[in-house]
Amino acid sequence: MADLQSIRREYSSSGLDIDNLDMDPIVQFKYWLNDAIKSEITEPTAMALSTVSAEGQPSSRVVLLKNLDEDGFTFFTNYESRKGAQIAANPFGSLLFFWPDLERQVRIEGKIFKTPRHESDEYFKTRPEGSKVGAWASPQSKRIPSREYLENLQHDYLQLSSVKVLEKPDHWGGYKLVPHLIEFWQGRENRLHDRFEYTRIGGAWEVYRLAP
Repeated sequence: MADLQSIRREYSSSGLDIDNLDMDPIVQFKYWLNDAIKSEITEPTAMALSTVSAEGQPSSRVVLLKNLDEDGFTFFTNYESRKGAQIAANPFGSLLFFWPDLERQVRIEGKIFKTPRHESDEYFKTRPEGSKVGAWASPQSKRIPSREYLENLQHDYLQLSSVKVLEKPDHWGGYKLVPHLIEFWQGRENRLHDRFEYTRIGGAWEVYRLAP
């Protein structure tokens, strides 16, 4: 195994200053997300979602951002999964975007809500057929006896989808994380990174520079 302590990367991108930031962090995030998409990096919409159980046990996984508006960040999943159970028990969570090619990351904290049913229905209709089948076939986060068991479920739903349109299952849909804190991080030389934190105070955002 490599010596982990010897692995280092020097960040050399241009800096980030408050004069270069939009005072609305959602607008600022859209600028950075567009940069990530235009740079053609792998999975620019991938984000680490962290949730916490009722017992205080944290859990993280990568999901994909599927919608962004002035209210927050939307993703879709199985409501009966581990993340779904944790959100039901404790609705506070965080997101982390990391774009290493741009030497940037964005950390977001907030409260998670289910999106309206019609929004989940509309998005489900746009999914590839295989993804629709997967939403029905996979008992997400549950223990299963074998790969064959999962493939048999997939086969059954594929056959069903060949004779009828698969509507969105009740156990599947969207969540929106409504942020109260968003931090933008820009890598700089000698670990003197630029960090700016937006905090929602009432209905307005305040922004502060943080030490790296």
